[in-house]
Amino acid sequence: MPRKFFVGGNWKLNGDKKSLGDLINTLNSAKISGDAEVVCGAPSIYLDFARSKLDAKIGVAAQNCYKVAKGAFTGEISPAMIKDCGVQWVILGHSERRHVFGESDELIGQKVAHALESGLGVIACIGEKLDEREAGITEKVVFEQTKVIADNVKDWSKVVLAYEPVWAIGTGKTASPQQAQEVHDKLRQWIKANVSEAVANSVRIIYGGSVTGATCKELASQKDVDGFLVGGASLKPEFVDIINAKA
Repeated sequence: MPRKFFVGGNWKLNGDKKSLGDLINTLNSAKISGDAEVVCGAPSIYLDFARSKLDAKIGVAAQNCYKVAKGAFTGEISPAMIKDCGVQWVILGHSERRHVFGESDELIGQKVAHALESGLGVIACIGEKLDEREAGITEKVVFEQTKVIADNVKDWSKVVLAYEPVWAIGTGKTASPQQAQEVHDKLRQWIKANVSEAVANSVRIIYGGSVTGATCKELASQKDVDGFLVGGASLKPEFVDIINAKA
């Protein structure tokens, strides 16, 4: 069965009710390919707003959550709260969580396990930094990150893997379509060897890192690139072009 194209928009720490409301109106009125699954990652304070305003055909994701349902964890949100807002997805392990906020592989694995147990879909992020790519250890880094995620997954139908080379996020540098395809192919081989062939064939591996309207079509044409996790461009009308990259 072909893998359904998946496009996530990660709004990060951006927007207010007016600008996000305008963006939502643009998305709601846009002609969006029925062959793509679309999910918008809103700041937690706007999850309710985004879910109530966005068309039902567009999903909403939280950008992070904690590893337990409730408790004395000031400033955190739980999968139970996310679901209570009608939201079905969460982004976990984003490089900004790893490298700006110091989240460890172990913590990300625990979050993945709890989010999945709670019934959320997980967009799980992996990717190497520039010094790691230059040292020739890209595979080692992304396989280690993927292993910690895989060890915490029972149902892969609820997981989308997002490969985001850290050196390409927000820098304007995009991995070439060939670079992206090479890592996606290696990841699929790793999953085949360490999880199962069925999961390797069905799991969606999406690419993130300065994806734009200009770069999306060639990236989308790669055999193992099953969609995108889009940062800055997801706040602009060109997000529609990215969603329709395969249309």
